[in-house]
Amino acid sequence: MAMKPAAKKAAAKPAATKTAVAKKPSVAKKPAAKAAAKPAAKAKPAAAPAKAATKTAPTVTLRQMSVGLAETHGLTKKQAQEIFDDMATQITKRLKKGERIRLNGLGTLEVRKRPARMGRNPATGEAIKIKASKKVAFRVAKELKETV
Repeated sequence: MAMKPAAKKAAAKPAATKTAVAKKPSVAKKPAAKAAAKPAAKAKPAAAPAKAATKTAPTVTLRQMSVGLAETHGLTKKQAQEIFDDMATQITKRLKKGERIRLNGLGTLEVRKRPARMGRNPATGEAIKIKASKKVAFRVAKELKETV
């Protein structure tokens, strides 16, 4: 309902200016056309940040998750935080031992060994040797893939 009165006011103002000065609206159309073209040209850069905004999802911390867990299960925030801290510690210890961790509904965490290999310095093109390393890999569960 609020849009209808605004539309009437907008329609009333141009009608008043047209009756007062007949030549100015024709002159005003050219700058208005240029002004309309400028926002259209600026629409592309405005769309780029919108895409960047969709790529950057909000980050949820373990503390925020622990607060939610505390509320749903009747725990204190401190107890829930301790549970998450202990879980992170346990996962780290198990991964250091080389064990795989399967989180039902989420996926599997495991340590993968990367062999030594030859690479190139992109700035100089010089060949360099990259040392062997270990990395933590996460394979997403089928249920999570289908849900997301």
